[in-house]
Amino acid sequence: MEEDPAHEVLSGLSLLNRLLPVWIFAAMIAGVLIGYALPGTGSLVSSLQIDGVSLPIAIGLVWMMYPPLAAVDYLRIGKAVNGKKVMGYSLFLNWIVGPFLMFGVAWLLLPDLPLFREGLIIVGLARCIAMVLVWNMLAGGDNEYAAVIVALNAIFQIVLYSVYAYFFVTVLPHWLDPSASAAVVNVNPLDIARSVAIFLGVPFLLGIVSRLVLTKRKGEQWYEEQFLRLVRPTALVGLLFTLLVMFSLQGEYFVKLPIYLIRVAIPLVVYFVAMFGLAYISSWKLKFTYKDTVTTSFTAASNNFELAIAVAVAVFGLSSSQAFATAVGPLIEVPVMIGLVYLSLWLGPKLYRSREEFAGTPAPSDSILAEDRD
Repeated sequence: MEEDPAHEVLSGLSLLNRLLPVWIFAAMIAGVLIGYALPGTGSLVSSLQIDGVSLPIAIGLVWMMYPPLAAVDYLRIGKAVNGKKVMGYSLFLNWIVGPFLMFGVAWLLLPDLPLFREGLIIVGLARCIAMVLVWNMLAGGDNEYAAVIVALNAIFQIVLYSVYAYFFVTVLPHWLDPSASAAVVNVNPLDIARSVAIFLGVPFLLGIVSRLVLTKRKGEQWYEEQFLRLVRPTALVGLLFTLLVMFSLQGEYFVKLPIYLIRVAIPLVVYFVAMFGLAYISSWKLKFTYKDTVTTSFTAASNNFELAIAVAVAVFGLSSSQAFATAVGPLIEVPVMIGLVYLSLWLGPKLYRSREEFAGTPAPSDSILAEDRD
């Protein structure tokens, strides 16, 4: 009897990643309880800052971003296949379709919550760089292709994110509804650019330097198998620390938290599923291989929630509704993406008539997954 590869999906994830939504929700609740029990927490956090930037949060956010950026092999961009149409289509989905789709979903489903809507738009603008490599591997995608898209997205975010954020958060809403957008704080593009420079630029440079220096001194195999295996899990520490401090300043959400969670979660689920479905079906229609279809779909549907949280916190503040909305992102994305991995593995043999092609995809048990189990 042929073994269903979907059975290996959850076993391919470490306990840490499998229960990521649980850790995130626990950090949110713990933060709210700390803020409720210790009202002076906000004053303490606010006093520890440099040039308006909270020092403890800056440390947490930079460290949260560093491990995934250190894991990216930027040299693979030069090794990409020239003229590969799937590469161009993936970038089109990431940088044109994805931002506009999240913008539309947020406006449609949160017409009465403009601040939460801004947080969701910020999530939609932050394209995938980290966990997508795991989802792609689990579903049997093209690992080289995924690595190149991740590297390109990291670079494009350095260049484009501040411009995109200003356009989608301030300019476009004003065009659509000047009276409604007047009630929302118009963000300064320079503030966004500074946030991107600090919370993406600094770990980006550290990641490049780490790879170049350590691979030269210790070798690429040591870097991939020893250094990254040690560093990757610490990103969760930075994330949970950031969420703990954020929600310690959001005592007003103590009673309303479940309501806001549901309101923000619904458009996130709609976006992830719609983006994945659009990418998957269109890639199939364009006659991409199964592996290319999987990679195109997951890189289009996934987001860089670390960057979204960092920008929301820096621009709107730790206790802002925008920051709350971005923090809900990873809480929802992880279980939805696991479900989409199962869906992809189920659809593969049905949409791709050549069983040889589908059977030839890598089983979810090598390289990245082997590391992830440790």
